Amino acid sequence: MSSGSTKQKVLEAIEKLPADATLEDAIERLVLLAKIERGLAELDAGQGIDHAEVKRRLLR
Repeated sequence: MSSGSTKQKVLEAIEKLPADATLEDAIERLVLLAKIERGLAELDAGQGIDHAEVKRRLLR
């Protein structure tokens, strides 16, 4: 998604939904985008988990 204001990002996400999308579809899309942005911010802050640790946790 392009950089810009939160409002612009929300509008772009909604515009990309199919014409028959439900309100729940829109909410799911916005929640996903919020989680992605939160994750990217955590990575930028050096709070990420390295690949080997993720694999270790998933294979428990």
